[in-house]
Amino acid sequence: MNVTLDRSFEYCRQLTRRRARNFYYAFKLLGPAEHDALCAIYAFMRYCDDVSDEPWQDLNATRRKLDAWRADLDAALDGAETDHPLWPAFRQTVERYQLPREYFHEMIQGLASDLEPRPFATFGELYRYCYQVASVAGLCVIRVLGAATVQALALAEKCGVAFQLTNILRDVREDAARGRVYFPEEDLSRFGLSRKDILECRDSEAVRQLFRFEGERALAYYRESAPLVEMVPPANRPALWALIEIYRRLLLRMERSGYDVLSKRTRLSSAEKLAVVATALKRRAAAR
Repeated sequence: MNVTLDRSFEYCRQLTRRRARNFYYAFKLLGPAEHDALCAIYAFMRYCDDVSDEPWQDLNATRRKLDAWRADLDAALDGAETDHPLWPAFRQTVERYQLPREYFHEMIQGLASDLEPRPFATFGELYRYCYQVASVAGLCVIRVLGAATVQALALAEKCGVAFQLTNILRDVREDAARGRVYFPEEDLSRFGLSRKDILECRDSEAVRQLFRFEGERALAYYRESAPLVEMVPPANRPALWALIEIYRRLLLRMERSGYDVLSKRTRLSSAEKLAVVATALKRRAAAR
């Protein structure tokens, strides 16, 4: 299938509009080139994530899908024709913004590890996983938005960890249903808990203390990475601020609920996300 570049970008835009419930609001604040680039990156991430979350009746088939996607990634970036409509837009994005290929291999590797979940002994091991599945995406985003200094990339890595810790807290129930527990053994032990407590979604004061501990860790990463917004060109700051703020508010909502994440999934309404976008626009107007 020979997909034109225009059709490929349109595919990525449509997919992002349908699936990126949090990201897309911030993407709309960008210029056309940056918007389309982030849609292409998101479309790549979405495919990886969807494959890793498929029902596990046949793990070998899922592994083969990820292996084939990894091979298609290299083939596409080497200039070969491939069937998936994503690749022309993705290849141009990678080339235009000089995105390191290894970022995308890291992402696939991180999501592949979800197929047979293994306990994380330490936070260092969890941090490595967060880097693979979230920070590398942040590193891509910050390069597209025009900040590739050593300091900016270091802060983007921390921001990605904050995002993934937010996801982990929000998705405890869904992950438990898939047999996944992301909290490190050392943190579970700190509060007298076991993996079974999480897998069975046992709500207790100790469980809430664990969630609060991880939430405070995530908030610390949000605070550490806050200077990142001012490191991108002024035109792109509202989008980056909105992107981070939407996720940070998700975490703050969990905090205000006392980390009641087992009885319901924490969300922001469309109106709340639009309010963040409106605030970002006001910040841009005030900065002029």
